[in-house]
Amino acid sequence: MDLSDNQLILTGRLLKPAQLRTTPAGIPIARFVIGHRSRRAEAGHLREVECRIGVVASGSHLTEIIAAQVCGGWCRVRGFLDRAGYRSPDMRIELHATDIEIADQAGLQEE
Repeated sequence: MDLSDNQLILTGRLLKPAQLRTTPAGIPIARFVIGHRSRRAEAGHLREVECRIGVVASGSHLTEIIAAQVCGGWCRVRGFLDRAGYRSPDMRIELHATDIEIADQAGLQEE
């Protein structure tokens, strides 16, 4: 067992357009929100699953991909979870993207 496992793949719709900025170190950052909706089996029963999560994409490659997208478009984000801010006492989480696929690139489709 790897005690450092922390990875997530989530497919959803872009709910808010990316907010772009540059860090003091010159690294481009994009923050956006995706919403996921599906049916999943749990304890032998199907249940409706719905969630939203904030996503942070760092670096010019990822920020360029998401900046070109419009709200409502599908994307698949791979990455890891971290708390939303080091100054935030409530430990909310956000997804830090390591890869972003857009629907037409990834063959994503709605079920």
